[in-house]
Amino acid sequence: MASRYWVVSLPVQNSASSLWNRIQEQISKHSFDTPLYRFIFPNLRVGTLDSLLSLSDDLLKSNNFVEGVSHKIRRQIEELERVSGVESSALTVDGVPVDSYLTRFVWDEAKYPTMSPLKEVVDSIHGQVAKIEDDLKVRVAEYNNVRSQLNAINRKQSGSLAVRDLSNLVKPEDIITSEHLVTLLAVVPKYSQKDWLSSYETLTNYVVPRSSKKLFEDNEYALYTATLFNRVADNFRTSAREKGFQIRDFEHSSEAQESRKQELEKLVQDQENLRSSLLQWCYASYGEVFSSWMHFCAVRVFAESILRYGLPPSFLACVLAPTTKSERKYVQSLKGCAIVVTVPFGKLTMKLGEEWLV
Repeated sequence: MASRYWVVSLPVQNSASSLWNRIQEQISKHSFDTPLYRFIFPNLRVGTLDSLLSLSDDLLKSNNFVEGVSHKIRRQIEELERVSGVESSALTVDGVPVDSYLTRFVWDEAKYPTMSPLKEVVDSIHGQVAKIEDDLKVRVAEYNNVRSQLNAINRKQSGSLAVRDLSNLVKPEDIITSEHLVTLLAVVPKYSQKDWLSSYETLTNYVVPRSSKKLFEDNEYALYTATLFNRVADNFRTSAREKGFQIRDFEHSSEAQESRKQELEKLVQDQENLRSSLLQWCYASYGEVFSSWMHFCAVRVFAESILRYGLPPSFLACVLAPTTKSERKYVQSLKGCAIVVTVPFGKLTMKLGEEWLV
């Protein structure tokens, strides 16, 4: 598929067929590998020239909005596919590839009646795309909320000892809990381990001698136990904090551990379900937005052609896909044309012929 398309509008002086033949001849002189297609859509309701001039001022803003939503959805598809590691699927519009839809465009009379004023057509396109954007925001927010919860749990599982969940590191036999004794867990910086071992017994009174045991060590910290009398636990915490040791609150509970495990499994499943649902929705919505974008492109071609060439409508619109190197030649061969540059996965901009004159 080409990465860049032009939709070109030229005034018809004699007949559309003779002009079409002349365009084909001009294109063939410069490149034989550039496909050329008719961009066919019905005559739309013109209204007054004043209304067209007023509408022309709004077309660029509306176009940027519709284009922007299509890019948001495309980027969301790319993000979902990257996260899941699945192979990218071809984007489609009404079941056909994007480039096929563009080069064989057919105006949807049922959705956008040609007898409706152009302003109503533009407002209808804008409104439909705005609803899709709002739906996208809600769906993405729901998906990101579950991802954030899952990431928070994963950080607790794999983060440093200062923040991670300790339930998988501490065994029931490591903890002494009785009427008078309690075992506390201390997170000690790796460079301070000797200081901990030499000082923990004196951080407060009634600390059980030689009760400290190292349970785990990561890149930054080591996890130690210390057993002492319940009544001096608060004093121990305070003294430990003053020396740079963190006392982590911990209560071993098999029920709580099982509950956390079930919560994690549920979040993983929820994330996968939401990811799959969002990806399917994005594929369908991208096609709908791209279709709206092409109808909007047709409105722009029609409006700009009327303003440029006058009434009654008499112009020929076609689609071509020049290579980057040959664009300059095509500009020279199509002087005086109103040119719309469309890029299915990039930007959509509007330029008039004089702006392209060399």
